Amino acid sequence: MEIARLEPQEVWENFSALNAIPRASKKEEKAILFLEDFGKKLNLETAVDNVGNIRIRKSASLGREHHKKVVLQAHVDMVHQKNTDTSFNFETQGIQMYIEDGWVKARGTTLGADNGIGVAAMMAVLANDSISHPPLEALFTVDEETGMTGAFELQDDFLEGEILLNLDTEEDDEITMGCAGGVDVTASKNYLTTEVASEGVQIYIRGLQGGHSGMDIDKGRANANVLLSRLLWEGLAHEIQLVEINAGGLRNAIPREAVATVIVDNCTSFVNDAQKVIKDIEREYNYLERKMQVELHATKLKGSAMNKKDSRELIYALKAAPNGIFRMSPDIEELVETSNNIARVSLKEGVLSILCLTRSSVESTKKELADKLQAVFELADMKVELSGDYPGWQPNPRSEIIALLERIYTKKFFNKPKISAGHAGLECGIIGAKYPQMEMVSFGPTIRGAHSPDEKVSISSVQKFWVFLKEILKEMAE
Repeated sequence: MEIARLEPQEVWENFSALNAIPRASKKEEKAILFLEDFGKKLNLETAVDNVGNIRIRKSASLGREHHKKVVLQAHVDMVHQKNTDTSFNFETQGIQMYIEDGWVKARGTTLGADNGIGVAAMMAVLANDSISHPPLEALFTVDEETGMTGAFELQDDFLEGEILLNLDTEEDDEITMGCAGGVDVTASKNYLTTEVASEGVQIYIRGLQGGHSGMDIDKGRANANVLLSRLLWEGLAHEIQLVEINAGGLRNAIPREAVATVIVDNCTSFVNDAQKVIKDIEREYNYLERKMQVELHATKLKGSAMNKKDSRELIYALKAAPNGIFRMSPDIEELVETSNNIARVSLKEGVLSILCLTRSSVESTKKELADKLQAVFELADMKVELSGDYPGWQPNPRSEIIALLERIYTKKFFNKPKISAGHAGLECGIIGAKYPQMEMVSFGPTIRGAHSPDEKVSISSVQKFWVFLKEILKEMAE
């Protein structure tokens, strides 16, 4: 069955059309033109701001003109990740989708349901004149995944709405009322190298689940960079020298793969010791990481390597840097308050880069964790830069819009939703700082494995999400 023929067809048709367009963060030009053209073909007021955010306005249903104006909001960009054995060009190809056991998936790449389903639902609302609704503004933001540039650069006079419905939550039984802020922590250094011609060892880590570095950070999944640091630590007893590291990827994705090349004084002894660590790792992650592969292979090396002293200092830094949950919220049950994701480690020809994303719903503990990372890396004589800082979204359990959605959900689906704050970064905090009087809430369909090639979206959940969205708009227009 074609994806575009699934129900609700108007949502899946839009999602299929959107997924045919490459739309990596900071490279959304084609998607911007697609949405601008969509709005203009409907004869709706359509505007694009200086950074590429698109706003499409739709007048209220007849007799609903004096109700509060509502902003529907989702982000255009998607995380581009693929399996190493998948041949795919994100610059030129559309996502290759298929259906399996009630889910829509992609073949070896991220799916783009985060946040493409939200975008598709907004398009469906704009195109459907049978849905009762108040005055609407559809806001499609850009570059959410790698800096929230669209939200940060949003002009103060771009919106007129009083209530914002963000469509970027990933559990269909949740209503989100708050989220974490974040800051990028980057450590870097240029090292002197020495020429070597020797036997070495290549370390391969593959097949981890990965996932969203916010929503999945509490799942206990393995981080390929952390596993790599455990193996490199064993090399310290064998006078290790680092040659090259290519580990992890985007800041907002838990690393799934890592490759490192090293020189040790005794390759056989190092491999034997490392095998003991691998067995420990396999026992620890026996249930969670069933597809995990950790392998060591002897190899001939000729080229440049980091000296032993600098190699030792880098390994110490990777071993000491905090990763995963730093603090659970004392105020909201089961909410991760603060965490860090060691997302990317790159070492080649004397140039080192370590990328982290630190998240927290409390600004002071976000700073505390970022300071700890800075201290660890600076002890290893690295340069540390903090950038891309964005605020969290302070929960307001007494918000009228939260109460309205809870009532509608309970009436429609015969049970109460979870009212929660999320550890992922949403644009609501940034938009809310520009429009402090605007009420906000977030909801969406069930998505699993976001930011990884295992990403999938539940078909029945999209149906439920669409019913919920239409009912919300209907009641807001009464």
